[in-house]
Amino acid sequence: MIEILTTIFFIFAVIDPIGTIPVYLEATKEFDLHHKRKIAIRASLIAFFILLFFIVIGQFILEGMSVSLDAFQISGGVILFLFALTMIFGDGKPDLEKNKITDYKHVTVFPIAIPSIASPGAILTVVLLTNNHIYTWQQQAITTAIVLLVIGITCLILLTANNLQKVIGNYGITVLSKIMGMILASYAVQSILTGVKNYF
Repeated sequence: MIEILTTIFFIFAVIDPIGTIPVYLEATKEFDLHHKRKIAIRASLIAFFILLFFIVIGQFILEGMSVSLDAFQISGGVILFLFALTMIFGDGKPDLEKNKITDYKHVTVFPIAIPSIASPGAILTVVLLTNNHIYTWQQQAITTAIVLLVIGITCLILLTANNLQKVIGNYGITVLSKIMGMILASYAVQSILTGVKNYF
């Protein structure tokens, strides 16, 4: 049970639904409430299916390219660590992704679904957490269910984004994003150490 709760919290930290709020609000500012809700639901579904795609065949792609899982774990850890550093020291996820919005007619896919919800960090994480050589299919099924749960929570957060932003404010969102970044950095370092240990 503790492992499941830890996985839920970790995937929540990687996806960072709170940090997605400003991106979502900026991307949907030209839409009415009805269309905002449709965008939130569709973006969440698209993000889930993207992550599901990598859960199912991500490892096969790597092995087909003769990339060992140890190498992927190390490189993935490095990328996750750099991603975490941008969350901690950089402008933050919201400002970075808000600045990429150029077409308000297609915001469901970009930047809300990708890269705000289904970020590179999230994709790397789900592949690592469903390693066929480490986890049984039952454990991978649980991880997939957890991803679906977190995406569901993300969708609910986006549906109430306006109210949440008023409650915690932009400063609160930034603080929470940096805390999530610290957690992600810790996992990234552990991933690198585990990969190096297994390789040698």
